[in-house]
Amino acid sequence: MKKYISLFLTGALLAVSSCDGDFADINTDPNRADGEVFDPNLILPTVSYNYGNMMTGYTGAILFQSMWVQVMASTSTGGANYYSNADKYVASGSTNSYIQSVWNDGFAAASRVYQMQSLAEKKGFGNLVAVGEIWKVLTLSFVSDVYGDIPYSEALQAEAGITQPKYDSQQEAYTAMLADLDAALASINDAGGAIKNDVLYGGDLAKWKKLGYSIMLRMAMRLVEVDASTAQTYVQKAIAGGVFASVADEAVLESDQVNGYANSSANALNVIDDVYEVRWSKKLIDFLKAKNDPRLPVIAEVPGAGLAANRSTAAGNNDPAVQIGMPNGYDMRGGSTDIVNAPNYPGSTGTGADVAPIGKYSRPTAIYRDRDAPVFILTYAEIQLLLADAAARGFSTPGTASSHYAAGVEAALVSLGKFGGASITPAAAAAFAAANPLDTSSATASLRMINEQIWATTGIFANFVESWNNWKRSGYPALTPVNYTGNFSGGQIPTRQLFPASESSTNPSGLSTATSRMGGDTWTTKTWWDGGN
Repeated sequence: MKKYISLFLTGALLAVSSCDGDFADINTDPNRADGEVFDPNLILPTVSYNYGNMMTGYTGAILFQSMWVQVMASTSTGGANYYSNADKYVASGSTNSYIQSVWNDGFAAASRVYQMQSLAEKKGFGNLVAVGEIWKVLTLSFVSDVYGDIPYSEALQAEAGITQPKYDSQQEAYTAMLADLDAALASINDAGGAIKNDVLYGGDLAKWKKLGYSIMLRMAMRLVEVDASTAQTYVQKAIAGGVFASVADEAVLESDQVNGYANSSANALNVIDDVYEVRWSKKLIDFLKAKNDPRLPVIAEVPGAGLAANRSTAAGNNDPAVQIGMPNGYDMRGGSTDIVNAPNYPGSTGTGADVAPIGKYSRPTAIYRDRDAPVFILTYAEIQLLLADAAARGFSTPGTASSHYAAGVEAALVSLGKFGGASITPAAAAAFAAANPLDTSSATASLRMINEQIWATTGIFANFVESWNNWKRSGYPALTPVNYTGNFSGGQIPTRQLFPASESSTNPSGLSTATSRMGGDTWTTKTWWDGGN
């Protein structure tokens, strides 16, 4: 990615020096550059990074969904009280800020896409317009999955005078997004111009089409509980168009901290309190240990003994035998919910002032603290597991539920090596998949196993919002909510984030309509496609 970022910065500076002399203004508003000078391809790296940044780190994923869906856990005390939002559904001082991050970042990212597309249309760069549409749909579907109803049909139209766009129902937005994605993919052709400055696929149009159809497949599968007919129609469109065919096709965005494009989750996990507070959940570690999953020693370690060692990023013990997941919903405050009162509490490490009450619980390994770690946007493993889900429901797919499941499990293990740490060989991955075949004794048994694997796989890839979304859709894995004193969701796992408070003043009519149509603006209001719980 470094060479592409350098090209972006160098190209942008050259364009600016030709027409404006103010890089900051041009970087914020590309329309200020002369259209004959500015190449809209220069915006593409920023468009790519904006999406990756939205789905990671303190934007919400670690602070909310990682622990709502019980992939991670935290005792949420000391300096990291902000994890109370996630592990216990209890507001911290910055909860209102966290609530609006995905909304604000998502629409800002979509606005940047719109700028890129507008400039590309003027230059006749049809393929760049289509790639922009893929990013727009991916971005705004992510926002809708988090909040529910959103402005879509009238969004991004401020220049046309629409400053208070109507909120489309999630059903309307999804219908329009799938249609827009379908049209964009159909428009990609060799005459549409080359894609340059592409940090994701290096301008490979075939891979962009595979990404677009893979996004279509995932969006279609969101609908299986509420509109099976539309779901099946778009699943077939996606398969016919061509989804990811191997791990080489998947959308894994490299990071580049030197040039300001660091992995946001790694930024969070390098904070001293987070290094100590953030642990893998009992739910996930037990899931991996039950089948001797070879991912366990790659992702989990027990720090050295004592508080100082637990706050250090020094490598810990990754022996699978010593890994213990921390149960969700506990603290270190001395009351009934203190971690020492958790069932099977393993004890502390260290002594005296250097004691670490959670020192024996497993934390993420160094691959998750690497600021150059990639962002896993959408993987071949996830697509194969979604195809397994579709096949188990009777949809027509290229293989059987069992074959798709096996391919998904293998890919989940192999792609883990893209983090840059230890890798699992294809042979070892294939052997593990063969030893752990899909349970086909019933459709229910198959769907449970498939979707538990999606939960674990997306969680391990640090795509926590997707783990949560798929849990909402499928109902798997079965999770026991935390009912901590003072929680904001009635002791239930949140199924959405609240609309930003700012919308009550900037778009009151749209907000009122959406809230009424959805049946309220609460943490547990169901969005349209949420049929799994």
